[in-house]
Amino acid sequence: MKAFNNTLIVLLISFIGGAIYFASKGHIGPEQEAENHWGNEIETKSYILQGSSAQRLNKVVTQVGGDVSREFPIINAVSAMLTPSQAEKIRALGSVTVQDDRTVMTMNNSILNKGQTKKLLKEFVINNDIVEQSNAKSLHEMGIKGRGITVAVIDSSANLGGAIGRFLFRDSASRPRIPVKYDAMRGRKNFRWNDDKNGHGTHVAGIIGSSIIDRKGTHNGIAPDVTILPVKAFDQNGESSYSKVLDALNWVFENRYRYKIRVVNMSLGADAVSHYWQDPINQAVMRLWDAGVVVVVSAGNNGKEMGITVPGNNPYALTVGAASDNDTPLDYTDDRIASFSAKGPTIEGFIKPEVVAYGTGIETKMDERFLVKLLRKSLWGENYSVVSGTSQAAALVSGIAALVLSENPYLSADDVKCRIISSAQLAHDGEMMTYSPFAQGAGMVDAYKAVMSDATGCANNGLDIHQDLLGTQHFAGPARVDDDGEFYIDLGNGKVFVEGTHWGNESMGLQGTHWGNETMGLQASHWGNEAMNLQGTHWGNEVMGLQGTHWGNETMGLQGTHWGNEVMGLLGTHWGNEIMGLQGTHWGNETMDLQSTDLNPEPVDPNIEVVVDESSWVD
Repeated sequence: MKAFNNTLIVLLISFIGGAIYFASKGHIGPEQEAENHWGNEIETKSYILQGSSAQRLNKVVTQVGGDVSREFPIINAVSAMLTPSQAEKIRALGSVTVQDDRTVMTMNNSILNKGQTKKLLKEFVINNDIVEQSNAKSLHEMGIKGRGITVAVIDSSANLGGAIGRFLFRDSASRPRIPVKYDAMRGRKNFRWNDDKNGHGTHVAGIIGSSIIDRKGTHNGIAPDVTILPVKAFDQNGESSYSKVLDALNWVFENRYRYKIRVVNMSLGADAVSHYWQDPINQAVMRLWDAGVVVVVSAGNNGKEMGITVPGNNPYALTVGAASDNDTPLDYTDDRIASFSAKGPTIEGFIKPEVVAYGTGIETKMDERFLVKLLRKSLWGENYSVVSGTSQAAALVSGIAALVLSENPYLSADDVKCRIISSAQLAHDGEMMTYSPFAQGAGMVDAYKAVMSDATGCANNGLDIHQDLLGTQHFAGPARVDDDGEFYIDLGNGKVFVEGTHWGNESMGLQGTHWGNETMGLQASHWGNEAMNLQGTHWGNEVMGLQGTHWGNETMGLQGTHWGNEVMGLLGTHWGNEIMGLQGTHWGNETMDLQSTDLNPEPVDPNIEVVVDESSWVD
């Protein structure tokens, strides 16, 4: 039987992509929006522009004959409809960053209903296992259910009406808990009970906070008393764009005090085409993190090494990969990392994901009357839909973050992350790690241990979010690649953590292994003016092959050293002015033009009461 032991593995890694994917090309999305706006006579599309102020950006766009669509004060940016020639004129000014407003699509695994081949008597409420697997049930029995914490869910909204939706609208004591929705598709608040035609957002919200309870007293949601704030950024087909997600993040930032928003769930992702600090969504995420909001994101569903997407490549946020229980929910001996779960490192060398959580075959009760396409149905539960993805794993961890904050409301975002990763458990077979840190991060999350932890100061060490936001300094992680293109981790002082035999092929399940107690502290490596590239270029002075050794208690070291369970910090030099080209391109040196007075705002007051007016809601 696999044992769950305490672990302190502090991996400074980067932030997520997920089951929603930002495509660099697409036939539907901002381009279609442009066509609808201008007609077919002029070739226009949507762009994201960033400069010194919205007033100046509006003037620049007007001067070239374009049209500003929306403003995003959170990162001093706007979206605008421009022709390619108009965009080039603005680029030529040299002081405005112009980027494509890329399309976003959902990418859940096994989401389409393939029909039922087995006839069973289904129950209205079932135990969907995640509350027991994550050890959140022990907290529920103590009365810790997330009350007083608001989680904003940036997704396709959530359906709240009817006999099924009421378990999202009401908490475990039947109190109404959702004050409002925000529709980033239209740029306004709404109070519609059922406006999620896609179902992804409803499924994710159910994992975070469904208050439904089975006959044995187990809730379906990780934090059944949390306040859920649905933010609609995806349409009925699961499609969106950078501008809509930015609008969602901007609204959350501006309304965090009013609605006491402490956690944001982002089960979405984009291809990384720049450094983390240059991406607009990452910049908005960093503003929220600086404001004390914990941002939880999915790692991505591509299953690839270096597959972590935006905003998962953000070193500050909490990135989550997916694990499978192999259809034996409470038998942990055959658990494994899901084959679709994206792996690190990021292009800057951060180890991602930071943790893993169960994300395969997750069942949530949903009202399919409101969905455009049916989801895969559960064999056991009436109106339960089964979805797999790092989206679902991220939602589970967002629920844990809410539980941590409900018991410790004055914690910083860094320390919430610290308690979740330091209480996670690595997968190992008693002596060796079964998966590399690039696949499992710090290991499997444990809600009870995270809430009971008193750890502080163990996350995002070596980073400086204010310097990142001001553009004065940027950071790199400890991952390296040798001349043969193999990864290793530079622990500092000549110490190296090297690859295990079963790296990345996912051919080995976790049979007979433990979620164990190996520890590894990895603070952010600072880099100077040297360029860094993970595409086969050697970064350091030592070449280290990663074959033939296991991740274990004692690993191969350089200069006669090795390491076991000690915690190690990594310090060094910062990124200088030289910009690394990513696949031949970069986005330049422009910053958000923030001032130091814009940073480190007052945290959300945990004593604020969020008022819910049930009479405001309409069909």
